[in-house]
Parts: sequence; C-alpha cells; structure tokens
Amino acid sequence: MTKNWSVVRVLRDRGAAIFLTASVISGFGTSALWLAAGVWVKDLTGSNGAAALTVLALWAPTLAGPLLGALADRVRRRPLLLAVNLGPAALLPVLLVVGSPGRLWLLYTVLFVYGAAAVVADAAESALVAAVVPVGLLGDFNGLRTTTTEGMKLVAPLAGAGVYAAYGGPAVALLDAAGFVCAAGLYACVRVHEGRPRTGGRGLRGGTAEGVRFLWGHPSLRPLVVAGGTTMLCAGLNGALLYAVVEGLGHSPAYAGALYAVQGAGSATVGLLSGAAMRRFGERRFAACGIALTAVAVAVRAAPSDAVALVCAAAIGAGLPCVLIAALTAVQRETPDALLGRVAATAGTLMYAPNAVGLALGAALVELLPYQPLLVALGLVRLVTVVPLLRGGAQRAASASRTDARSPSDASPA
Repeated sequence: MTKNWSVVRVLRDRGAAIFLTASVISGFGTSALWLAAGVWVKDLTGSNGAAALTVLALWAPTLAGPLLGALADRVRRRPLLLAVNLGPAALLPVLLVVGSPGRLWLLYTVLFVYGAAAVVADAAESALVAAVVPVGLLGDFNGLRTTTTEGMKLVAPLAGAGVYAAYGGPAVALLDAAGFVCAAGLYACVRVHEGRPRTGGRGLRGGTAEGVRFLWGHPSLRPLVVAGGTTMLCAGLNGALLYAVVEGLGHSPAYAGALYAVQGAGSATVGLLSGAAMRRFGERRFAACGIALTAVAVAVRAAPSDAVALVCAAAIGAGLPCVLIAALTAVQRETPDALLGRVAATAGTLMYAPNAVGLALGAALVELLPYQPLLVALGLVRLVTVVPLLRGGAQRAASASRTDARSPSDASPA
C-alpha cells in the first residue's frame, strides 16, 4: 500500500524528486535571507521602516509577474532556470561590502534583482514541471512542494538568524548563494526535450497580453485565481490582526511565534493530502472546502481562548493553501505549453499581490476598530468567495477524474 501512496509516487519519480529537492535547497536560502536582511538593516540604521523595505524590495517584482513570466515562454526553460539560479548566486557576494548605512542601496538593489529572478524562476519551473511530472501527479507534487515550503519557513529563518548572529549578514548571503549553485546543478540533471519556442512574431508586451487574456477568459481558471487572490487579500487582513489577537489573549507579542508554528504545521499537513483530495473532489471543491475551513477558523478566532486560538491557527494553516494548490495545478493542466510561463506568472501575481494590500488595510483597520468584529466580518467575506467555486463543481470533479487517465505525454511536453 505504501508504494501506491501518491506522495511516495511523487518521490519515486525522478523529475519530481529533482524539482522538490531544488525547491527545498533554494527555499531554505531564501527564507534565511528574508529574515537576516531585515535584521541586518535594523542593526545598521536602527530604523524599522528601513528594515521593512527589504521585504518590499523582495516582493515588488511580483507586480511585474505577467511581463517577467513571458520570458519563460520565449526561451528554453531549463537553460533559463539555470541562469536565474546562477545569476543571484553570482550577485549575492556583492553584499560582502555592505558594512555601513551608506551602502545599503546595494542590499536593496540585490534584493530587488533577487525577487525578479524568483518570479522568472517560478514561471519557468511551473512550465517545466508540467512537461516533466506525470499529469496525474501534478496535484500531489504541488501539495508536497507546499509541505516542504512551509517546513522551510519553520526552520530556515531560525537558521538564518543563528548564522547572522554568529557570522553576520555576509555569511547568510554566501549560504544562500551556495544553495542557488546546488539548485542549478539539480536543474541541469532534469531530462526534458525542449524545442525552440515559437513567439508568433509577437513582442514581449503582446505576448504578455495574450497570457492575461487566456487566463481571464478561461471559465475554469478564472474563478480559481480570483478566489486565490481574494483568499490572500483576506489572509493579509487576518495577518495584520494577529498581534491584536495575541494581546487579547493576554500574552506578549512573542506568543505569535507559537501561532505561526501551528499554522505552518497545518499547511504542511494539508500539502501531503492535497493530491488525493483533488482527485476525489476536483480542484474547485477542494479549494472551496479550504476557504470554508479558513473562514470558520478566522471567525471563531475572536473567542478569547488559548486552546481555540491554537486550533484555529492549525485550521487556517490547513485551509489557506488549498485554493493556491488547486489554482496552480489547474493552470498547469489547462494551459497550452506555449503560454504556460506567462499564465503561471500572471496567476501568481493575481493571487499573491493582494496579500500586501490586505496587510496595509488590516494595519489601518486594527487601529480604528476592535479586532473581534473584524475577524467575524472577515470570516463571512471569505465564505462568500466559496459560492462561485461551487457552481459547476460536479463538472470539475468529473474533469479531474478524466485527467488522471491521461498519459504524461498529454501534458504538452516542451
């Protein structure tokens, strides 16, 4: 029975195992640098705002996702993946000279380029995964990747903080660079035949618009991506209320770390089950169940109880990734190979960019209103987003069962 468990099947697939290992290695370095960069700037300047700008520099390129993702459809993807891993690896040692506030512009510039490379890498990897991983395992692969990503979020920031405390920011940068080199070596081992991409004579802007039109005009993908964006908007709002929840429980701000850890454990767990759940219910119903679980947990979180807060944190962690995993899997299955890079990047922008808006809006609202009614209202808003996903859910479930019977060659190999 063990060998038939979908997670084991993913790990036994050579291509999937390579992508997962590369994701773990590069994700560890990214998570470590994300925390260390903010601490580094805080130590040099004493400014909370300057430290927060490190996160902005990393995430700002996400807004250009449709344009950056188009690059993954204009060149061969495996060489592109090698380039966007080796490029940051060569750039990160520049941070060795950042030792004073006057050179912080170098840090911000490197982080911005780093973020742009990550957007291109995600688009190229999503497209290459669809060509290499058997289509029946895509949901399992995406879920398992979520599990490993959440695991890195629990471990890597602490490791990065430890390396920073012992050896300073440059050591964290070199650790991250080494991870990129290792990831590039793994991507070089991927076996895939890629033909020369055909652009149809369109420029970069025209190609980008084509990907946006395809995504927005697709009756199956649009509801999932919109639900994903709404979910991340609400996640940002909810995240901004976290410290108010902790204060309401009578704890110090450090207690938020415990809630984050429990939430991460919930996300890691659901990643292991997502492939089987999508085969049973289809992408839409799986996403709807996750959103509904999160909605209830967010509303119940208003109760002033430690036990309730911990259970709700686990439920939020379990429900939050469902729509994101479902949307990415659907994009990989439903998008023609020639468009997959830009469509995946566009979907990523539409789903993840609202998180920043939610954080900013939540930070303003929590100063004006009590957090308990805000949590209840937030839960109700999330429930509303479930309705469009349940329409046609039966058809999507049938579609999901049919795709399991397709062969890997149906995944539009590059």
